[in-house]
Amino acid sequence: MLRALDLIAIKPVKAVRTGLVAGMIALLSACAGQQGAGPGGGTGDQFANAPGGPQSAAIGTGQVKVGLILPLSAPGNAGLVAQSMKNSAELAIAEFNSPNIQLLVKDDGGTSLGAQQAAQQALDEGAEIILGPLFAQSVQAVGGVARNRNVPVIAFSTDTSVATRGVNLLSFLPESDVNRIVNFAFTNGKKSFAALVQDNAYGLVIEAAFKEAVARRGGRVVAMQRYEFDQVKMQTAVKTVAQFTDQVDAILIADGPDVVPTVAQMLVTNGFNMKKVQLLGTGLWDDQRIFSDTALNGGWYPAPDGAGFANFSNRYRQKYGQDPVRTATLSYDATALVAALVKTQGGQRFTPEVLTSGSGFAGIDGVFRFRQDGTNERGLAIFRATPSGGQQISPAPKSFGASGT
Repeated sequence: MLRALDLIAIKPVKAVRTGLVAGMIALLSACAGQQGAGPGGGTGDQFANAPGGPQSAAIGTGQVKVGLILPLSAPGNAGLVAQSMKNSAELAIAEFNSPNIQLLVKDDGGTSLGAQQAAQQALDEGAEIILGPLFAQSVQAVGGVARNRNVPVIAFSTDTSVATRGVNLLSFLPESDVNRIVNFAFTNGKKSFAALVQDNAYGLVIEAAFKEAVARRGGRVVAMQRYEFDQVKMQTAVKTVAQFTDQVDAILIADGPDVVPTVAQMLVTNGFNMKKVQLLGTGLWDDQRIFSDTALNGGWYPAPDGAGFANFSNRYRQKYGQDPVRTATLSYDATALVAALVKTQGGQRFTPEVLTSGSGFAGIDGVFRFRQDGTNERGLAIFRATPSGGQQISPAPKSFGASGT
């Protein structure tokens, strides 16, 4: 599904304050010499039966306390993802060569009540900032506790409804995908659009963002249809959109590889001219099943440059003997960002002015910045779907200009 950039640590794109760049260069140099550190190598990973249960831990020995809340004991995939994200945070500390932070790892069990209790424990133990949690309801619970103590949060949910001032989302947001692909399409002469989105939470977010992005550029959405994941009901929505094949320059199919090939085939069957109309996708298109479908060849989609995640995966594999989950870079980047700000920003390290710097930061998955409302903006590349994989046709920006991505 997701993304990437070839920087070992977070660094600011431009100085937030005088001297920040010099400090970050030093951190990057120290970090580069720490690749492949062994388990617990220099991080002070000490597990204890803290109130949060057997999954509570302290990673690092620095003076600045940082809460890290993850669903470590949650059943199924959630627990596996959480463990990979914890490992990645540990890797970030190891590669920063013992920065002046200590991660207070707390297990929320995948519930909002568990998250609330974990946040309270972390704050009681002196956490100045909280990283995580993963799920929207848990983020909301943590945000309420942290706000009462005037402590910022950098969370990993993709649900922008839980973002707010002081609760920043570092996740990959659908809105970033939409803005990037629409801007690129306009740059390449596309002004009239159609879209097919699944009738679910993801689809509704995409629909709103798409309409706003197209209107902002002065274009028009000629046809927009939602569909249910049902072949019969899907047929009606696709047939409606197919009638506009001669009136649109591009069509967005905002879904994943389990669905997009079926939608594309239905469009062809209903007479939609896939050769004349430019296909557009989201980051969910970054998948071999998309590339191997000939009907989707030539489609454009946004994603991070892949080199960063490949580099990160190699280092993670050397340390832990297995591959990281794709979202593991989020906890790495969050930890690295905190370590960098502690190193360079003194007592102002976690203020809103520093965290929402307009120039942003750069990490494993490219440049990013937090908006005032808690959402984020990411610098994404544009790829073309080909049988051999995604072919980059527009690079990710290295910094943010006035127009962002």
